[in-house]
Amino acid sequence: MLVVENLEARYGGNLALKGVSLEVSQGETVCLIGANGAGKTTLLNCICGIHRGRSGRVVFRGQDVSKAWPQHLVRLGIVQVPENRQLFSPMTVEENLELGAYLTAGSMSGAELLAQMERVFDRFPRLKDFRKRRAGTLSGGEQQMVAIGRGLMSNPQLLLLDEPSLGLAPLLVRDIFRIIRELQQEGRTILLVEQNAVGALKVSERGYVLENGRVTMTGPAADLLNDGHVRQAFLGHDMNA
Repeated sequence: MLVVENLEARYGGNLALKGVSLEVSQGETVCLIGANGAGKTTLLNCICGIHRGRSGRVVFRGQDVSKAWPQHLVRLGIVQVPENRQLFSPMTVEENLELGAYLTAGSMSGAELLAQMERVFDRFPRLKDFRKRRAGTLSGGEQQMVAIGRGLMSNPQLLLLDEPSLGLAPLLVRDIFRIIRELQQEGRTILLVEQNAVGALKVSERGYVLENGRVTMTGPAADLLNDGHVRQAFLGHDMNA
């Protein structure tokens, strides 16, 4: 479904991505792990059109979308749930969800839009009671649920999740990874970016390790989870030692 080929991109005057290549097949959950500053968010932003690569290609369902605008990519089916949630705090939960369907609402009837919102509330029952509350008054975990729900409102073919567990308490982190696992079981195609390497690898089928703008390792998630270098780099110890 998604192919990134030899992508190079600058960020802040520095070369943030140095020939990055990866693939995500339909129905697959793939994670991209790496330290802060490795280039993970830059890569997601290049995929969804927010940032322009200087060379290389992004191909989605056989179409080169390297130069496509973000709104065009949303209509094609690529949606990003951004780092730090980026909700509209003064607006209600319901209004934030409606914005998630803004670019696709033209192809949906009012009844279909309401039905889509109810599906989001069925997935996140806690939010249904808060639908008229301002998003900025919710807890961090609840805000992350709104952000994921907003991303699901357009029924995307490819969901890009950028650090969904960032800044959350351990119990809420478990809730977020449970939600990702449920989306995976439904057959959603997901590219997950995370610093929480263990959590990400446990819910993914394959993984890529990004270090200093380069993919240094790739393989089945279970193999990466048990790799000594990955354990040492992201957990501070080598389980095989």
